[in-house]
Amino acid sequence: MINELNKFSLDFFRLDGKVAIVTGGNTGLGQGYAVALAKAGADLFIVTYDTNWDETRRLIEKEGRRVVFYQTDLTDRAVIKDVVQVCQDAYGKIDILVNNAGTIRRAPLLEYQAEDWDAVMDINLNAVYFLSQEVAKVMVKQKSGKIINIGSMLSFQGGKFIPPYTASKHGVAGITKAFANELGEYNIQINAIAPGYVKTDNTAPIRADEKRNAEILSRIPANRWADPADVMGAVVFLASKGSEYVNGHILAVDGGWLAR
Repeated sequence: MINELNKFSLDFFRLDGKVAIVTGGNTGLGQGYAVALAKAGADLFIVTYDTNWDETRRLIEKEGRRVVFYQTDLTDRAVIKDVVQVCQDAYGKIDILVNNAGTIRRAPLLEYQAEDWDAVMDINLNAVYFLSQEVAKVMVKQKSGKIINIGSMLSFQGGKFIPPYTASKHGVAGITKAFANELGEYNIQINAIAPGYVKTDNTAPIRADEKRNAEILSRIPANRWADPADVMGAVVFLASKGSEYVNGHILAVDGGWLAR
């Protein structure tokens, strides 16, 4: 046992020499994931819908890491192979994929429009599946890789006014497990992070609603919203050698929300 324990090192959590794709990595939590991976030593390939990436570039290059941006719409399945090929052309390999890009549209169930259902499912679930499938082909050849999907508290619960978001995040949990079952033998680990209530621009209106904010806080044992930094340790862990025997897991980073 002692000899086995001596194999462990804190260097397991370093990502030096690794290449990470982060979708939606130019804003919000996606930007945070990208910068956290850079701080751990990874070079970045960021897939983004917009082109205003000066801040993200500055934050990553400040860490001494390389970053390549690729502007595209992941709901167009024809571009998926291009994303993978351009990343390989730039770096020669893909070690980590963080499927962060997503959207949410709110409306009462009886009023929900079909086009809104399709729009949410296309980016939140279909893009995750098809990009993961294409990246997995590279990782199988390498005999190594990490795929990290981004779930939600709605991977476990139903919510209100967001039926496709709930369905998509349940689906993310499902394909995380399905991919893990098939790819584990190739030394590829597929896991998901399910953030709880996090302080972001998207949640600012909820936090500004005193009644709703109080309801949320009353259920969180930590008695606070998460800062974006609270989620970043999870992405570094799941991207690192330190998590090589963690596979098919949905890691809730929720301050205890699900424990209530």
